[in-house]
Amino acid sequence: MVKKSIRIIGVPMDLGQSQRGVDMGPSAVRYAGLASRLKNLGYQIHDSGNIDVKVRDTLTPDKFVAEIKHACEKIYQKGADAISKNEIPIFLGGDHSIAIGTIGGISHEHPTGVIWIDAHGDYNTPETSPTGNIHGMALSVLLGQGSPELVDIGRPGPKLKPEDIVMIGIRSLDPIEKKRLSQSGITIYTMREIDELGISHVANDALIRLSHLPAIHVSLDLDGLDPMEAPGVGTPVPGGLSYREAHLIMEIIADSKRLNSLDLVEINPILDKLNKTGQMAVDLAVSLFGKRIL
Repeated sequence: MVKKSIRIIGVPMDLGQSQRGVDMGPSAVRYAGLASRLKNLGYQIHDSGNIDVKVRDTLTPDKFVAEIKHACEKIYQKGADAISKNEIPIFLGGDHSIAIGTIGGISHEHPTGVIWIDAHGDYNTPETSPTGNIHGMALSVLLGQGSPELVDIGRPGPKLKPEDIVMIGIRSLDPIEKKRLSQSGITIYTMREIDELGISHVANDALIRLSHLPAIHVSLDLDGLDPMEAPGVGTPVPGGLSYREAHLIMEIIADSKRLNSLDLVEINPILDKLNKTGQMAVDLAVSLFGKRIL
């Protein structure tokens, strides 16, 4: 069977959070050999380079949301174009606010299930956020909550329904966010559920819960992993996914043959150790795209 082509799209944006450095994430992942390792699996690789995002130092903070909107509109179009050409887009962040554009774009024509791997909920709104950082609001925006200028990127209104989302690895929530998520209807596997049920059960159940949809988007925030595994992130939280747990999730999703698209976000080379986190992102990506032990 001929494998689909993969379209790599870099999004060097650090405007959605306060820790500098994630704008260099696309370079870290490319340097770790993403394209060559996927090519070795038999895929045709097309790298579109990076979209243009204004440098943080050229903007005042009141302009950040407008530039995030502008960048996400570009990502939306690139994602929609890739899907229309039967390509699998991989989006290299950048902070997790890029998901507002990536998930909007890849779901432009058809609803898509989302497996959101993260230490955090990203389910704040401007009214509930303690920091005002957009990367902590991305999931709310995709569900139609928050700033209308972000909610309506690409097409008006919500891009997802709660039943279209499974969250894995959650372990750090703000107080109001916790209450909102518990009432959201989203399937959430915290680290406690993972510890009690095992990661195989969690990953397989995620696919069952998204079985009403033909395709899966994986939105992988590297802080979903334990900081011992992935130190190069801006908001590390102890007690995350292990190396093997993360790989097993990817392997089980790969076995489903439903992968449609991928985000790799929140990689911060400034805080990393010899590009360990960039390398981890690549290792997980190739597992997701079908690399097997045997």
